[in-house]
Amino acid sequence: MQREIVIVTAAYGNSVVKALGGQAELLSIIAGAKADGVEIRRELFSDTELDALPQLAEKIQQHGLFAVYSVPFALFISGGKLNPDAGQYFEEAQILGARTIKFSLGEFEPGADLTPLKVLLASQPVKLVVENDQSSECGILSRINAFMFAAESLRLPLTMTFDMANWLWVGQDPATAAERLARHVGYVHVKAAEKRAGKWHAVALDDSDGSWKALLKALPQDVPRGIEFPLEGENLTAVTKYYVDLLRL
Repeated sequence: MQREIVIVTAAYGNSVVKALGGQAELLSIIAGAKADGVEIRRELFSDTELDALPQLAEKIQQHGLFAVYSVPFALFISGGKLNPDAGQYFEEAQILGARTIKFSLGEFEPGADLTPLKVLLASQPVKLVVENDQSSECGILSRINAFMFAAESLRLPLTMTFDMANWLWVGQDPATAAERLARHVGYVHVKAAEKRAGKWHAVALDDSDGSWKALLKALPQDVPRGIEFPLEGENLTAVTKYYVDLLRL
């Protein structure tokens, strides 16, 4: 079976997405590059676009793609409670026809009652993936690992989005995280980064030190790979296809 490659719309940059007329206008580029799926970012929607999810869903289907819906919110809020708006975002994902919905973990606390999450997931056809983000409080290995252990114990139908570079933003070793979490991973955000003036910046794979190759090999090989590093150039379809082909190997 061919490895599935997903293009994260944010990889083109917010200004480019806006200049092209929104995320729907990227679908022909993504399909033309022979990708399998598109990760739609809620934060890139205008209010009008958010009201047009059924039309976007139809366009995604017409281009022969599947959708991942990424929301810029945490699954757990202060006190380790389930985000009260989580159900709304799942509904949006369902309208979009998304296969999965992605949240950052947020303020999960070991020992917290996961019953509300279990009830929510039982009513949803859309699968949940939880990502390690760039927050020093919540995107760290100990918190992510504790949540995945708790979710596994309760047999919750969810997996992890492993963002390969976000660990660097929180000062942790991606290889160590991969060793600990690989069995929970259901989606990989492929990303490389380099430090400039003391701050981490995402870079294209060919512009990196190449350490992404060993890290990617340490993760499951049969899960979708999402391209989230910068896709830039005069011919966006060609640039996208180059990396789609590279990551299928």
